[in-house]
Amino acid sequence: MRSDAIRNGAGCAPQRSLLRALGMTDEEIQKPLVGIVSSYNEIVPGHMNIDKIVNAVKTGVAMAGGNPVVFPAIAVCDGIAMGHRGMKYSLVTRDLIADSTEAMAMAHAFDALVMVPNCDKNVPGLLMAAARLNIPTIFVSGGPMLAGHVDGHKTSLSSMFEAVGSYNSGKISAEKLLEFENKACPSCGSCSGMYTANSMNCLTEVLGMALKGNGTIPAVYSERIQLAKRTGMKIMELLEKDIKPRDIMTEDAFKNALTMDMALGCSTNSMLHLPAIAHECGIELNLDIANEISSHTPNLCHLAPAGPVYIEDLNEAGGIYAVMSEINKLGLLKTDLMTVTGKTIAENISGVVNKNTEIIRTAENPYSKTGGIAVLKGNLAPDSCVVKRSAVAPEMLKHSGPAKVFDSEEEAMEAINGGKIVDGDVVVIRYEGPKGGPGMREMLNPTSAIMGRGLGSTVALITDGRFSGATRGAAIGHVSPEAAVGGPIALIKDGDIIEIDINANKINVRLSSEELEARKKEWVPKQPEITTGYLARYASLVTSGNRGAILEINK
Repeated sequence: MRSDAIRNGAGCAPQRSLLRALGMTDEEIQKPLVGIVSSYNEIVPGHMNIDKIVNAVKTGVAMAGGNPVVFPAIAVCDGIAMGHRGMKYSLVTRDLIADSTEAMAMAHAFDALVMVPNCDKNVPGLLMAAARLNIPTIFVSGGPMLAGHVDGHKTSLSSMFEAVGSYNSGKISAEKLLEFENKACPSCGSCSGMYTANSMNCLTEVLGMALKGNGTIPAVYSERIQLAKRTGMKIMELLEKDIKPRDIMTEDAFKNALTMDMALGCSTNSMLHLPAIAHECGIELNLDIANEISSHTPNLCHLAPAGPVYIEDLNEAGGIYAVMSEINKLGLLKTDLMTVTGKTIAENISGVVNKNTEIIRTAENPYSKTGGIAVLKGNLAPDSCVVKRSAVAPEMLKHSGPAKVFDSEEEAMEAINGGKIVDGDVVVIRYEGPKGGPGMREMLNPTSAIMGRGLGSTVALITDGRFSGATRGAAIGHVSPEAAVGGPIALIKDGDIIEIDINANKINVRLSSEELEARKKEWVPKQPEITTGYLARYASLVTSGNRGAILEINK
């Protein structure tokens, strides 16, 4: 046991004295030390119930003979951080979470860990820590929010942001906006569509790092408490069998995750997080394989914002295992892989039934024969960019139009709200990448404003920043190389014609290589707005979006 280093022998008497100061008995000290990483806080709706999940995990660990000890992890609410300086601090917390969890686990010699995350960067940050530490680890999240209801229709946070755009363009009244405000987010939990938090929680099941239902059982269901207790008991089995994260998160497991990402229509942020988690496992996940996987993986789910279906509906239809079972009919999953259940994927999904073929389309009747996410390349994004194809209007899958260029989200919002964006335009928002932001802000406000003004079927948006999973429309992010390092997006001028062909995986600006080269010679880098503190350190170490925005020491 790793905890032997702090509890056994005369030399550990000082450590034991401190454990006794915590109120531990001799019996507790001699049990395996299980760290429970609690992401509880009182500012994130997805985390306000995590104290109850943590207490249930503690019960499960104790029932199975372990000594549960809680320590914290931070989490940012992307919705609250959206649209202001705070969003610069969202993606960057992924590495703070991984680093601080590593520090706590190593300093205190935990034998095993139970991760209790929920929201956007919290889940991948803890998956990165699990891979880095490689001690027995299992995940159980706080669970998804229930959908809201307005005018007899289910709603969510994306409905709320789009309602603001509708109000600003005079399409709805202040009273209706207030009704959305009061009803869009009716319970605790991660926001109710297939946004980033729920995408990543669902993918913990696919990767094999969580028990069945972790991604879909609503936060307010008692079943979530039961799941937490079973998770606490299961970690003791993983410890006994010495099953560790890198035994589970193999290269094939990440290919399964990409496959299910396409089938589910997950957030484009998964294209940042999966490579970063894989990197911590010693696996380089080249996103070039994403289009190959997408080309033969049908999209079976249209959850919000792609459609009027929510995580609670996916749960009732059979959850992630039911989608995996459908996809496995096509032989697209590696099913002999170990999972935290102690069983293989094949054993986990055996006998699982798709209970609603409208929520989870069958493999024979998909929404589309190709996956929900597409990776595009061209002279505007030589390294790549990403779009949630399943949330794009059919008429916008191929589009060309004049660029309207902005050097920040704020500039773009002013133009959109001022009626300066018209049918056919391609909005370009740059200097919002990992280095240029710094922090790669989400552009939910601009995309929601475009949709709310009724321009979603005529206007595209591209950025070296990223998008919330709540974004829909022809929103293309993660443009790499980014503007801050002199990528072609930095060279675009108002009026340049941008050509987008999502089905062909292409994005180009109608300029010759000679013209681009001439503009590159004249380009003057934008001076960074932030030169001190954590964001400045982050900007000095972060890589591009196509590499998962991982941190890398400059040598």
